[in-house]
Amino acid sequence: MTIKEQARFWLDSSVGDLEAAENNFKSGNYDWCLFIGHLSLEKALKSLYVLYNKDTPPRTHDLVKLAESSYIELTADLKKFYITVNTFNIEARYSEYKSDFHKICTKDFAHKFLLQIKDNLEWLKSLIKSKM
Repeated sequence: MTIKEQARFWLDSSVGDLEAAENNFKSGNYDWCLFIGHLSLEKALKSLYVLYNKDTPPRTHDLVKLAESSYIELTADLKKFYITVNTFNIEARYSEYKSDFHKICTKDFAHKFLLQIKDNLEWLKSLIKSKM
């Protein structure tokens, strides 16, 4: 697979995951909406990683690490956002955190973060497309 094919794979998967996150939101599965929203950003960052590093992305779910290794200049706000979204991956996945996470994942909470995830994904897509 070429570098562009790898990047396209990650980007297409990211877009599909965003659609799944939106469907989970509509179904009232707010914790899974945010979990999959995290995956969407992770995959977009992996697409960018492939384009900048000409290599397979690392096996990590850490958005900050992926952004930094993809030469994204992290503002304090963006870093804080990625750190928060990282918790959605952990808290929705592991049973010892699921109950607490489910309680804070109200419709308003999930909607707020889903909109931010969508905005950030659009920005990442513009960076990816400028490198392809």
